[in-house]
This record gives sequence, C-alpha cells and structure tokens, in this order.
Amino acid sequence: MTQTTALRVRASRARSLGGLLAVRVLGALAVLLVLSVLIFSLMYLAPGDIVKNLLGNRPTSPEAVAAIREQYNLDDPAWMQYLKWLGAFVTGDLGQSIRLQVPVADAIASRVGITMLLCGLAFIIALVVAIPLGVHSAVRAGGWTDRTGNVLAVVGLSAPTFAIGLLLLYVFAYYLRIFPVYGAGDGGLDTLWHLILPAVTLALGLGAIIVKLTRTAMLRELETDYVTSARARGIRESQVRRIALRNAAIPIVTGASLVLTFLVGGTVLAETTYALPGLGTLLQDSVLFKDIAVVQSLTLLVAVVIAVIALLADLAYLMLDPRIRRSGGRVA
Repeated sequence: MTQTTALRVRASRARSLGGLLAVRVLGALAVLLVLSVLIFSLMYLAPGDIVKNLLGNRPTSPEAVAAIREQYNLDDPAWMQYLKWLGAFVTGDLGQSIRLQVPVADAIASRVGITMLLCGLAFIIALVVAIPLGVHSAVRAGGWTDRTGNVLAVVGLSAPTFAIGLLLLYVFAYYLRIFPVYGAGDGGLDTLWHLILPAVTLALGLGAIIVKLTRTAMLRELETDYVTSARARGIRESQVRRIALRNAAIPIVTGASLVLTFLVGGTVLAETTYALPGLGTLLQDSVLFKDIAVVQSLTLLVAVVIAVIALLADLAYLMLDPRIRRSGGRVA
C-alpha cells in the first residue's frame, strides 16, 4: 500500500468515525429536546393553580400575580412560553427562585461544587476498589475472594442508599466517632473529611456494578483462545492477566462511564442523609416548596450531564476498540 493510499484510508476512517459521532450527538440532542418539553410541562402538571404554585407562600396580591404572569410569560400561548424558556436556558438565564429569592443560576452555582466533589470522590473510591476486586474474583473464580466480592456486590446493588448511609452514620460517626455526623465542613481538607462517608455510601452501589462488569469481562477474556495460547507458550501468568485486562478494559471503561448516572439519583438520598448543601438537597427542597423554576432548570441540567456522559462513553468505546477504528465505525 502506497503512502498516498494509506493517507486516503486514514482520512476515510476519520470521516466515518466523525460521522458516527455526529449521529450520536444529534441523537442526544433530540432526546434532550423531548425531555425539555416534558420538563417544561411540569409547571402545568403540578396540581393547583399555576400562579399560586409559583407564588408559594408569598402574599397574593394583584401586583404579585401580574408580576408572576409577566415573569413566566403566562399570557402567551404554551408553545411560545416553551420557546422563550428554552431560549433563556440555552443562554444561561435560568430564571428566579421563588423560595430563595435569588437567580436560579446563582443557587445552583453555590451548591454544585459539593455535589461534583462528592460524585468525583465516590467514583474514584469505586474504581480503586471495584476493578481490582473484580479482576481478582475472575482470576480466583469460586474462591473466597470471589464469594466475598459477590456478596458485597449483592449488598451494594440491593441495599437502599439511605439505609447504607444511616448504617455507616451509626457505626462510624455515632458509635466510633471517627467521622462527622453531618454537614460539609469548613472547606479544604475538612470538607473532604466530611465527604468520605457520603462518598463511601455512593461508592458501594456504584462499585457493585463495576465489580460485576469487571468480573464478567475478565472471565470472558481469560477463556479466549489467545489466553490459552499465551499460557501454552510459557508467558508468565501476570503478563497474561495484564493482556486480558487490557482487552477487557473496553466494556469496563464504557460500562463504568454509563453507570455514573447511578450517582445522579443516589446523590439526592446521600446528601439528604448527611445534610450536605448540594444539588440533591436543593432539588428536594425545591420540589417540596414547588419552586418550579429551580426544578425545571436543575432537572434539565441533570439530563444534559447524563447525555454528555453517554457521549463520552461512546467516544471512549470508539477510541479503545481498534476494530471500530479500523472499520470506520463498524465492528468487524
């Protein structure tokens, strides 16, 4: 193959992969568009009068009602209200919180740091513990490590997040007094120390899924012909396991990326259990007080984050699987 032909093949593959990624981006945008319609409809699906729901506990007066109707464009047709709301969301104007009396963007910005730190810490703990445990469970299938890993995975998958949180609070915060009971601390290492128990609470459920993914992927690779051939040629077992793990990394990485969405639902319960001032408690309080502007914006933001995670998982799959790179988006 000449150099010119090789360059053409590479360019063709790049265009194919770019086209495949563009299709997935458009698909994600279409899903987000549908979700935005459903989320905007929350204002109309809530029981009671829209204006009274938006006013909440504030005194009702003709001036207040008129201000609310103007702020939310309630005198316009529903489709025009939706377009104005979506246009404002895209430009960063998330509206005004009725309960907090601050812009929604400011309310979210003041709490997003705690939630991101909590999710990041939980994800790191889950990866550091679950991947080695899953690999060892596959290598020692049927042994005590495998049985222990399966028991922990079942507990992590079946136990509710709030139940795990309360148990850890009782043992490590109340009985042993190692960790603080609630709150986010005073910043820096103190905040990190306050987030360890909530992160472990979330990591148990997330890690259980990753353990299962890792064990299944490793078992499949260890039973393949190339592993048998490598062992027959006298290659060290540790090197064989590294090769198998490298090939098993494709489903592990993509699966771990997708199960990050587990943190979205779990964070609400964990932050409530540990009284953390994050996005989870903000969403819960906003639902209870019918702060619709916050609920709409935060729900759509969560949907955007999940869509981005799914796209990154697709991108990781495309980058890790050489078959897709060679075939330009089609698995050979």
